[in-house]
Amino acid sequence: MSVPTTFFDQLYQDSPDPWAFRERWYEQRKRALTLACLPRQQYRSTYELGCANGELSAGLALRTEQLLCCDASAKAVELARQRLRACQNTHVQQSRSPADWPMGSFDLIVLSEMGYYLDAADLRELIARTLNSLAPDGHFLACHWRPAIEGCALTGDQVHNMLDELLGLERLAHHSEDDFVLDVWGRDPGSVASQEGLR
Repeated sequence: MSVPTTFFDQLYQDSPDPWAFRERWYEQRKRALTLACLPRQQYRSTYELGCANGELSAGLALRTEQLLCCDASAKAVELARQRLRACQNTHVQQSRSPADWPMGSFDLIVLSEMGYYLDAADLRELIARTLNSLAPDGHFLACHWRPAIEGCALTGDQVHNMLDELLGLERLAHHSEDDFVLDVWGRDPGSVASQEGLR
């Protein structure tokens, strides 16, 4: 069973930034690496699962024409809307993934620090829905904390191993440190340099 929404509601009752996304250099650096690993400078339509208070969303909004951000927590959605109020190309909604999956096609889907809050069955369902929604030239980015988290069925490494096995997509970028792992997969195996005619 996946972690219940009440767990996240309680976190946001205690703090508007429970993971210190705004303050910690660790989080700032990880966001910069996440955005730098995106193979394309600009996307048409992006879906971000588990947007929390919208810090990564603000960076994604600069790289996409339309950004849909979702979170299970009503308070997180409220905070993300405040953070993104100046971004006219964003829409933030409350939903619980993978059950409340949006309609449409996305050329970028982002799963950051959320996969281990799902159990293996829900993660498989999320992967299936991702494959149904990812555009023919689409990219899927995942980034997760590697140490085990109390109350979570999966570690970050287990999440990425399942993603790599079940997505069936080409892994285009991989970054691993003691603290976190970051991967980008895509339907088109072409490198950034090859897309610009350099190879």
